[in-house]
Amino acid sequence: MPNDTIIVGVDGSTPSLQALRWAGRQAELTGGRLVAVMAWELPGAFGWAGIPGLPQDLDMEEPAAQALAEAVRTALPPAQAQTVEQVVVLGNAAQAILDRADEDDAGLIVVGVRGRGTFRATLLGSVSHTVTVHAGCPVVVVRGTDDDPEATGTADGTPQE
Repeated sequence: MPNDTIIVGVDGSTPSLQALRWAGRQAELTGGRLVAVMAWELPGAFGWAGIPGLPQDLDMEEPAAQALAEAVRTALPPAQAQTVEQVVVLGNAAQAILDRADEDDAGLIVVGVRGRGTFRATLLGSVSHTVTVHAGCPVVVVRGTDDDPEATGTADGTPQE
């Protein structure tokens, strides 16, 4: 029997909220466990070529955790949002999603990708491309757009205040 864990990559963008919403509906249909993953990285320029390093007390994980919690609250109904496991990882987003899927022996990965118009719409983003090529389980790529008004509302479709 395949694992019912669904891993969804979230970066706070409208397409990732659409992917989270899709994954939430799939979890409801299958009784699956939903794990939302957000990765963060330090800009590559820090510490190079005379650019000063980051302050020792800088906490980048807490803002990422807050952004992930907000995305979950925005995209999912309150009862379901409370059951989502939220994971914040330092590192490359695609690798974080793949690693978590392997760790949980996930049955499905869901990622969002921005729609970019005619020819460009056929292209996947770098994270979604990497995930689809290297995943050890099925992957759903939810094509989204940054201007989808429903995606910026709440889980029941009402506008966010």
